[in-house]
Amino acid sequence: MRGEALHVTKQPVVTVLFNDKIAKEVQEMKKSELILKSGAGLVFLICVLCTVLFVSYGSFDYNLAWVYLFVFAFSVVWITVYLFLFDKHLLKSRLAAGPVAETRTIQKVIQSVAGLAFIGLFLISALDYKNKWSNVSLEISYAADIICALSFVLLYYVFKQNTFLSATIEVQEKQQVVSTGLYGVVRHPMYTGALVLLLFTPVALGSYYGLFLLPILIAVIVYRAIDEERELKQNLMGYQEYCKKVKYRLIPFIF
Repeated sequence: MRGEALHVTKQPVVTVLFNDKIAKEVQEMKKSELILKSGAGLVFLICVLCTVLFVSYGSFDYNLAWVYLFVFAFSVVWITVYLFLFDKHLLKSRLAAGPVAETRTIQKVIQSVAGLAFIGLFLISALDYKNKWSNVSLEISYAADIICALSFVLLYYVFKQNTFLSATIEVQEKQQVVSTGLYGVVRHPMYTGALVLLLFTPVALGSYYGLFLLPILIAVIVYRAIDEERELKQNLMGYQEYCKKVKYRLIPFIF
């Protein structure tokens, strides 16, 4: 009995090359979109900070603000470029941030309060420096700028060590527990870096009164860390064991 011959249809070389070209074009479009969105987000944030600082101060002659904005913008651009080159997945997940991106009402409220307190910190600091309510020496302000820059270095290493740092509280597909590096010291090193940045931002802007809003921001970060852990313990394998191994959330030997 004669068997049927297997007929294999080969795809023309021209078609294969065309499909590869389309795939590359789609990939380039995604890269361009990622650059556009991340760039637009950075420009928007800097514009908001500039507006709050210079309108509150009433002039562009706010030299401490210019120094701080340079440190802030340079650091954020540096981290963004790194993520674009080496971890596009993380960069994309960080773009969906803020109250709108959150899925639960409580986190929408928390993020809204955090956003208002963050803007208020810059507003009060500018008014303080304008009206000379505080007496912060230039040396102390410049030292605070250096510490703010170092907090961004800390954040850079956090992003480098954990590719699952979504801007919202969620467990991502194929997410794994990170327990080495900075995550072997505290469970939320990103929040630690954010706290250092927030603590020294008013001082860098020549203000002590801006620190009055810090308790609100600390409360938001602490609550968010606890809420995030509740989600991870329920849905991320190995996270409960990790919490037993690394005892402190934000500050070694304290909390």
